[in-house]
Amino acid sequence: MNIEELFAPSNSRTFIVAEIGANHNRSLPLAKEMIDAAAEAGADAAKFQIYSAPTLYSAKNDKSLEYDGAGLSELIKSVETPRDWLPELSEYCKKKKVAFFATPFDMAAVDELDPVSELFKIASFEIVDLPLIRYAASRGKPMIIATGLANMGEIEDAYNACAEQGNDKIAFLQCVSCYPASASIMNLRSMDTIKRAFGTAVGLSDHTLGIHISLAAVALGASVIEKHFTMDRRMKGPDHPFAIEPDELKAMARQIREIESALGDGFKRGPDASEMEMYSMARRSVHAVKDIAEGARISEDMLICKRPGHGILPKHLDWVIGRRASRDISADSWITMDMLD
Repeated sequence: MNIEELFAPSNSRTFIVAEIGANHNRSLPLAKEMIDAAAEAGADAAKFQIYSAPTLYSAKNDKSLEYDGAGLSELIKSVETPRDWLPELSEYCKKKKVAFFATPFDMAAVDELDPVSELFKIASFEIVDLPLIRYAASRGKPMIIATGLANMGEIEDAYNACAEQGNDKIAFLQCVSCYPASASIMNLRSMDTIKRAFGTAVGLSDHTLGIHISLAAVALGASVIEKHFTMDRRMKGPDHPFAIEPDELKAMARQIREIESALGDGFKRGPDASEMEMYSMARRSVHAVKDIAEGARISEDMLICKRPGHGILPKHLDWVIGRRASRDISADSWITMDMLD
């Protein structure tokens, strides 16, 4: 998929993002294996996250959140994507014909990603970091911005930050910043609210378990679906437990393409060519209830509307009543125009 197509008004193809994030566990071979699996599953892109502990959290609050006994700085260092991987990851994605991009969490990450990333993603927690958004938007590349925790005013601030840089290639993703998130708080209809307010593409960054909420979002008009991805939910790390595995990603991609096909263009044209057998066999038409002799004047009690639909349409029943039979009509026969005078 051409990235620019994502932001075209006529676009009807969902951009499927396999969010690898930190689930590579700082193993480059595992990161490449995940890119392989994402490509095989039918994802359009493999996405990573680029952050460093000193520029992400204040060291004074290192113990405010712990994972598996580790403080924030220790946890972040253990899952950081090494920045010197970026050129190699980008080239590997090109080889596998999936888009490569990442979420920058600091200005340096924007600079490092700019030569290798096809677009920028702004994470939900960073939507209030307008200097970072402006800096990324100034590169002129498409911007995908998640909106977890955000109200409409904060979304507008982010929109304006991009617009100030002359960048209108924006997709806002509805998101709930819980890991995992429950279906009852996903508020998928807010995608339409955001789309109508800003005229941008919209989508879903989905932290629910399973794939069904993402599929519902596509049916509601999502242009982007982002799902955390892992090779195995049993692996150690903060993002593995709520991520989907390769078979689920493959099923999600296949079902998204089926939903896109099923949505159609909205025009109600009548039967498709594949329906024509049922059109004649299963629709109703006017039939004779009993034998009708040639020359007999046809009355309502001689007629019934039933299948198949080879005869006169039921809406013309009143036109048939009172006419004379031009030939003998046997009981249970459908009645055609040439049987009447």
